[in-house]
Formats: sequence, C-alpha cells, structure tokens
Amino acid sequence: MAGAPPFGDGRLVTLENWLLPPFNRWAFQHVRELIPTARIARGDGPVWELPRAESDDLNGLRFAVQPSELAPDGTLTVRELLDRTGTDGFLVIHQGRIVTEQYFNGLRPDGPHLLMSVSKSVTSLAAGVLASQGRLDVTVPVESIVPELTGTSFEGATVQQLLDMRTGTKYREDYEDPDAEIAVSDRVYGWAPDDGKPRAADAVEYFATLINDGPHGGPFRYRSILTDVLGLVLEKAAGQRFSDLVAGELWQPMGAEHDADITLDAHGNALADGGISATLRDAGRIGLLALNRGNAAGRQVIAPEWFDDLVTGAPDGPLAFRQGDGAGPGYPDGAHYRNFWWITDPGLPMYNAAGIYGQSVFVHVPSQVVVAKLSSWPAALSTSMRRATIAAVTAIASALSDG
Repeated sequence: MAGAPPFGDGRLVTLENWLLPPFNRWAFQHVRELIPTARIARGDGPVWELPRAESDDLNGLRFAVQPSELAPDGTLTVRELLDRTGTDGFLVIHQGRIVTEQYFNGLRPDGPHLLMSVSKSVTSLAAGVLASQGRLDVTVPVESIVPELTGTSFEGATVQQLLDMRTGTKYREDYEDPDAEIAVSDRVYGWAPDDGKPRAADAVEYFATLINDGPHGGPFRYRSILTDVLGLVLEKAAGQRFSDLVAGELWQPMGAEHDADITLDAHGNALADGGISATLRDAGRIGLLALNRGNAAGRQVIAPEWFDDLVTGAPDGPLAFRQGDGAGPGYPDGAHYRNFWWITDPGLPMYNAAGIYGQSVFVHVPSQVVVAKLSSWPAALSTSMRRATIAAVTAIASALSDG
C-alpha cells in the first residue's frame, strides 16, 4: 500500500487496484513504492546526449484514423491524440535530435515510468549484447544453459524460440480471468495480492508447473512468461543477476541518463517481461539504439547483424505470425514478431516495442524517426488507441521526412 493517498478523496493505491483507472495514473510512476525492485544503475559514465531541434508544429499535425469514440470524424491532431489517450510522456527524435518532448500527469524528465512489455524488447537487447559477445548461442536448447529446465515443458525449446514466442507453452494472457496463467504469475511476481490458493513460491518454481499444448517451433502466440524464462537463461549465460546484466551490458554502454529499476518476486527473480521502469528519454534512447543498429554515440553496443535479423526474421516468421496471434486485420504482408519486437512493416522497415496500457517505442527507419509514448490508458488493451498511435507515428515520420 502506498504511504500517502494520491487522490484527494482519500482513496489509496494498493496491489488490488494499481493497474485500474484512475489508480494507474499514479501507480505507473511509483512502482517501487508498491512492489520490491532492483536498481538498473546507469553508472558514472557519459550520457548519450540528444541535441534538441524542437518545434511546436507537430502538435497541430492532423492525420486520418478509423472513426471511433476516440475520433468520431476520422481525424485527429497529434495534440488531440495525446490528450485523449492517457499520455504521460511523448518524445519524438529525428535524425538523433529531439523534435518534441512533452510531459503530462505529473511525469518529470527524471521520473521513471513503468514500461510494461516494452521491457521485453529491452530484455531482447540484453540478449543481443551477449550474442554479439559470443556468450549466448540462440540456436541451442534452453536446458543446455539452464539445467533446472530439464524435465520441464521448456525442455527442447531453443533460445530463439523463446525470443520469437514460438514455444509450445500453454499460457493464457486473459486479463479478465482470475484463473488464467497470467493472473497466477502476477501473484507469484508480487503484482497482485495472494488469493489464498496454493501457488509456486517463486518464478523458477512456477516455470516447472507449466505444460505444453503444442510443439516448440509452432505459430507465434503472445505469452509473457517466455520473456521471464529468457531472463533466467541470460542470468545463467552471463553469471549475473538480471538487473546487473542489463546495467553493465546495456544501460551503461548505451549512455542512459538515469537509473532504471525492475520489479522482483519474493526470491529476487526479475520480471523481465514487464517490470522495468525508466525515464522517457531513456526509452527514446532504446529506440535510437535500435535505429542505429546497435550503435550508441559511436560505440557499438550490439552487433548490427542482430538488427538485420530482427527485421528479416525467420523464413517462416510471417506465416507463423498469421497463423498465430498476428492473424486478423491491421498488419501488412510480411509482418512478424522477432526478438520481442513487433515488425509491423519490414519493407520500410518500421518496428516497435509495445506494452499494455499504452507503452510504446517506434522505430521508423527510412525517416530516421523514433517515437516513445508512455501512457496510463483506462484499459489494458485498446484497438482504437493503438491504431491511432501507429497512424500518428506514420504521419509524423512523413512530415519530418518532408521537412
């Protein structure tokens, strides 16, 4: 329970309500006051400086969207999008320079904000560092790195299948079902109060309780727990705690400006799938690192080939995407999921990291644009808000390309 009421009517933010509106508007900036965390230290090295070339013109940029309650007439300006989608922070970087940086809802430039599943993409970059250093082979089965996974449902799955969410793991990510696997893991990781039912004592014990409902290497199915299993793989490969690995191999070499942090279960296991909190500009640096194919201010942090593979994907990646959770409208031909990034248009290329309640980092390569948006939506998922954000990014990239 938070120590002081953030709302004037005396309501407190608790583990029972922190993900729900209006409580999430406060909670996403104060996670460390609700859940145990470990620091991802930026160290004392140089900051990756971001020059500024700011303009107010982007707020008035109008773009077309599908008509909805969000945009009844089928258009929005950038400022209307920010006002109507629970925005806490909005950053646009063009050719390495900040074009706009805006804060709402009390967020500050030095204030951490929960990244939700953008954390998955950060985790994949840490994997990219180890792979680039020859310390991680993504083609090997996970139990060859983590012997504790021998005999579990993960035995035989490769590290790459974790990264692409193509294991056979049965895991329902239904936020409305209190018995879904995501609800159980929330309790294991301390994101929700116990319900009195027997459960695993920690994440590693929980991994062993999961079963498969399909073969490894099948269709793409979005299951957050696979990122947490990868986090354990990375710890074993690096011989470090996850928070120290990210700090020493990614956050500091990247030139992060501020410390980040990550939530922990009762035994100190990090929630790699969604537990990272970071500042808006550091979220932007994550996108810029990807745009620059692993280069941060002249320092090659991750091999460029990691990002080439990210965009190209597996030969059957688009098919696995369409046959799985990428089915349905909204994705162009060739879209796929690779290394915990959504490759929405490989032809450009354009890809993004995404988290529930409106967290996103977009990389639009041809325009050299990165857009980071941190939010506290009133619901975990919103098709209209997601599509409107993508439309805004596309319009911004086009406008900046045109000068």
